[in-house]
Amino acid sequence: MTPLLEVRGLHARYGNTRVLHGLDLEVAEGQVTALLGANGAGKTTTLRALCQAMVQATGSIRLAGDELLGRSTEQIARAGVGHVPDGRGTFMGLTTQENLRLGSYSRASREGVAQDLERVYNYFPRLRERAAQQAGTLSGGEQQMLAIGRALMGRPRLLLLDEPSFGLAPLVVKDIFSIMRRINQEERVSILLVEQNARLALQLADTAYLLETGRVLLSGPSAEMKRNDAVRRAYLGE
Repeated sequence: MTPLLEVRGLHARYGNTRVLHGLDLEVAEGQVTALLGANGAGKTTTLRALCQAMVQATGSIRLAGDELLGRSTEQIARAGVGHVPDGRGTFMGLTTQENLRLGSYSRASREGVAQDLERVYNYFPRLRERAAQQAGTLSGGEQQMLAIGRALMGRPRLLLLDEPSFGLAPLVVKDIFSIMRRINQEERVSILLVEQNARLALQLADTAYLLETGRVLLSGPSAEMKRNDAVRRAYLGE
């Protein structure tokens, strides 16, 4: 598969604290890739480095062959990278619809915003019901749907998802992962997923990387990762 995202020799740090140590990874066009690992392995830092948010990074990050490293977060969003951060980043004082419309700010053209809003509502019908409601009054699951919907409003080629299941009820998580699969399959949006629930992540993903202290320990197709003894013991509870 042709890689949409190619990361080579990625180093990242917060001040003097180094977190990533020469990371190499790829996300194929139209596929889902999962990042697995224990807390502190560098998963969230990887996503932040890819969109130049809150970390200092060196190396190479190419999207469809174009170098992203050194660009601003807004320029990276315009290039086609949507980021759903941990904590969701919802603007609590704005309505659901105002939050969604903010997601289109990075687009060069405002054409089609109304159609894209309708598309998001079709994926997440509950957001349509809550369109005029303040985002701060939404449930945790609805806020996660809103965060994903807001990212989709930017028409991304690559969607970065950080712990979409965190703190949510199992049925809500099942719905959200089902919708993410639809988004990937129907719109061919590539996804780089950080998820503590390794079983869920490997069910959704085509390929996976296992990080340990800022380095890639293992990588391969999800089916192979599920059979790996170390992954099964440490992350699948088998």
